[in-house]
Amino acid sequence: MIVKLELEKAGLTFDRLELGRVHITGTPGLDQLEEFRQGLINSGLELIKSKKSILVEKIKNVIFEMLNNTAEPLRMNFSDHLSEKLNLDYTYLANMFSESQETSIEQFIIKQKIQKVKYLISCNELTLTEISWKMHYSSVAHLSTQFKKVTGITPSIYKQYPQSRYLLLENV
Repeated sequence: MIVKLELEKAGLTFDRLELGRVHITGTPGLDQLEEFRQGLINSGLELIKSKKSILVEKIKNVIFEMLNNTAEPLRMNFSDHLSEKLNLDYTYLANMFSESQETSIEQFIIKQKIQKVKYLISCNELTLTEISWKMHYSSVAHLSTQFKKVTGITPSIYKQYPQSRYLLLENV
């Protein structure tokens, strides 16, 4: 809705608006594009221009999709899943991502998984065993080890001491 509003404010016409993508019709003026870009920035969004940036966003979207559809068991390893979804070689995707984000796809996935684990712990609806299963960890021990490596504390301590949650929100 924000993107649509900013397009209209800038006087830009479009025929398709999808998540992360808009197809502008006609030839937009530089002033219109700048007004649109500035409107997006003011709304906390940004206009992605380069093919590399677009590819990185697609990689992130596939990762977020995977993490938000945790009810489905993983049928293949993630590198194969990513390659299949984007129809590109994983090595190429990994190199582009690392170059742009200064972290590997694997490390990005781990950080996003830990963020989701923190959220699930905070909701206090699932046990650590259920969370580890939901997030596709092989065991609670594996989840705990990765959690501690990223945050510096165990999931049990995080759950026990709500004040520690506020200290860790920015760490991951």
